[in-house]
Amino acid sequence: MKNRLRVLRAEYNWSQAELAERVGVSRQTINAIETEKYDPSLPLAFKVAHLFGKPIEEIFSPNADDAAASAARAAAPLAEEGKL
Repeated sequence: MKNRLRVLRAEYNWSQAELAERVGVSRQTINAIETEKYDPSLPLAFKVAHLFGKPIEEIFSPNADDAAASAARAAAPLAEEGKL
């Protein structure tokens, strides 16, 4: 999942550790999210969005591969039922 976490953190002059403490996770979790190795849980994404005063969509967005995979998963049950 693409995100603007590193940019926003830099605007606030926060280290990964400072951001992690503010949202209640480890520094390693923040690093993994920033490097797109880990997608945040929905509650964590809400905490981050609230902290920065922005909608989740302004911070996190699915990349093209994620969006295509999600669409395929959503369509599979409909295809099986003959609705597609």
